[in-house]
Amino acid sequence: MRVGLLGGGLQGCSTALALADRGVEVTIFDLNRELVTRAGAANEGKIHLGYMYAGDPSLLTAKTMMTGALAFEPFLKRHLGEASPALKTSAATTYVIHRDAQHPVAEIADYLSAVHGLIAERAAGRPSTYFAMDLMAPPRRLSDAEREAEFNPVLAVDAYETAEVAIDPTVVADALRRCIAAHPLIETRLGCEVLDAVEEIDHVLVVGRDSGGLVRERFDQVVNALWNGRLALNEAVGLKTGRAWIHRLKYGVSFRFPKDATRPRSATFILGPFGEVVNYHDGLTYLTWYPTCLLALSREIAPPDWATYPGEPVRSEVIAGTLKAMKEIVPALGELDPETLPEALVKGGVIVAWGATDIYDPLSELHRRYEIGVTTKGRFHSIDPGKLTMAPYFAEECAGRILGNT
Repeated sequence: MRVGLLGGGLQGCSTALALADRGVEVTIFDLNRELVTRAGAANEGKIHLGYMYAGDPSLLTAKTMMTGALAFEPFLKRHLGEASPALKTSAATTYVIHRDAQHPVAEIADYLSAVHGLIAERAAGRPSTYFAMDLMAPPRRLSDAEREAEFNPVLAVDAYETAEVAIDPTVVADALRRCIAAHPLIETRLGCEVLDAVEEIDHVLVVGRDSGGLVRERFDQVVNALWNGRLALNEAVGLKTGRAWIHRLKYGVSFRFPKDATRPRSATFILGPFGEVVNYHDGLTYLTWYPTCLLALSREIAPPDWATYPGEPVRSEVIAGTLKAMKEIVPALGELDPETLPEALVKGGVIVAWGATDIYDPLSELHRRYEIGVTTKGRFHSIDPGKLTMAPYFAEECAGRILGNT
């Protein structure tokens, strides 16, 4: 069997590996000159256990995310090896409830406790499949003295240490590229823009364009794992969306702390349009502050070709604005000066999600991320991962579905 895989991001590469692991020949089409270079490598890399989604009190989003999270590390170990640097993680995340949270503090605290209960149920009686973290230990509430020592207590009104971690997406991307390049059943068509997928009697014709002109290639099955253009291609083949969606352009800032500076703890501020700090194992720090780092919205079926790495003056404005906002809540950032961080990197990409309004709206569908996954029409399959966390899980689901269709 031959499968055409459209999109060489994290979801596309994961699906290619899941298929090749089952003996399927896979061809990956991607517009870029390298795999996993855009949104999949330009975020904080959080492997969500569900704590983030207190805006969905049904717990359906939390259940979805923890399912993906518990599948993430085993997938990387199987394909990249147990000693891969891609398995190294950030410091564990403290969830900090902001003064202006969209839900009451007590309600969010109860939510965090409920999510832990679900995680503990799934982790009981089995070895850790989440980066050797202790998933049985409940979130620990910081004492008032601890919270006041590390955060501005006027803005940070409560805080809980959790076992949730992030991977460095650039390290994972590099490992995936090398794994794909070495796999005998996977080939790539890089620098190729996918134009269409046409279902024929017993094949799907993929139409693309590269530097040599039109590309036409037939496959037994096709997987749409595009990120920027997935919805547009779905519509073209008859998979109608039937609901509102929104594309968001959001950036983050990565840099290394001065050697003599104290790094703050990894922290995510909830619930609403706030931000986070992620400290990776190698000294790298990632910051984002939603009001500063969200630069554009689009409700077009295909978003604009937004830059992964913005030029000046946008780069400097994002760095300065993010630091200014984050210093108000994280005192350890107070001595950082944008002018002394010449190597700071601003990167980001398109976030695709269902919903007509942004997360400033407490009722926005963006607070609910469970209506995602694999959709099939004949020999054409489309994957909406929702979050990076879900990519390996949906890769395995899609591969199983394709093999079940033959």
